[in-house]
Amino acid sequence: MNTVVKPLLCFALLSLSTLAHAGGREQLTAFTKGLKGLSAHFSQQVTDPSGRVTEKSAGTVQLSAPRLFRWETATPAKQLIVADGDHIWIYDPELEQVTVRKQSFEEQGSPLTVLIDPTELDRQFKTSDGGKAGGLEWLVLTPKKPDEAPFEQARLGFGAKGLVRMEFRDSLGQRTVIGFSGWARNPRFPAGAFKFTPPKGADVVGEVGESAQVTPLRD
Repeated sequence: MNTVVKPLLCFALLSLSTLAHAGGREQLTAFTKGLKGLSAHFSQQVTDPSGRVTEKSAGTVQLSAPRLFRWETATPAKQLIVADGDHIWIYDPELEQVTVRKQSFEEQGSPLTVLIDPTELDRQFKTSDGGKAGGLEWLVLTPKKPDEAPFEQARLGFGAKGLVRMEFRDSLGQRTVIGFSGWARNPRFPAGAFKFTPPKGADVVGEVGESAQVTPLRD
């Protein structure tokens, strides 16, 4: 599974003094209060068990309740991942290839999902307070069904204005760190932001059922 998917993702109207004394769970509650959608910029870094950087990328992420997701990588190479509620589409413009598969609950039920559907937090994860480190309050998430999860543990780091950092560790020792900035709370998403149709001429790998929601790709 793509590392971006493995892992997916503005601010609550609370005073900074209140947030400064809140633990990770309280920070998440404040951040997600009243949310129906989010958008932000991200930067991602993946390291192997020895600490060697194997991947760096940056782009934008958009989330809309309850199961819609758009992750668009701008550098170092363009890639688009769209979850439309029924299917996940992965488009690689350089290869002119689209991969599509059914959007299983496990694929869309990542820590990013709890940002717009907090009811999934206790259903899917065991939570613990990660304390304060690096100027952030941390919340630790451990999957209740580890055999079905693409990671062993996730850590969410909150600052005075909301989610700043998300970290994942998988069973092979690979570590993914995602930094977020420029959160927009309940934005007005462009038409078709969470729908996708393969561009003309692209190779499509996978099957598309009748329930797939598709629309022409927009620039």
